Amino acid sequence: MSERDADAPSAHAPLSGTDRKWLRGKAHHLDPLVQIGKAGLSEGVLAATNEALEGHELVKVRFYDFKDEKRTISATLADRLGADLVGTIGNIAIFYRAHADPEKRKLQLPGRAGQA
Repeated sequence: MSERDADAPSAHAPLSGTDRKWLRGKAHHLDPLVQIGKAGLSEGVLAATNEALEGHELVKVRFYDFKDEKRTISATLADRLGADLVGTIGNIAIFYRAHADPEKRKLQLPGRAGQA
């Protein structure tokens, strides 16, 4: 059970600059799966982002409103979901969270090959 806990999203090692660069490259062709509009950081946005991260691991979120607060909202979203904020480009934030089950992970970070 302790092995599983070590792989839990909240117990992951922070992303290195190399990891972030690699993930930004992988995210380049992705379309935003979640949109933040007039409701801001609502429970619906949290649920949608969590579901997207569970299925895809790497997710883009587009800001239609609250553009001035996008960095703060992005940091809060990452913290509440146990994800990493890979970066922001324009009005889009990129999030990464490895699947809790190593067998179901779709992305293997380059510097962490062979780690479960």
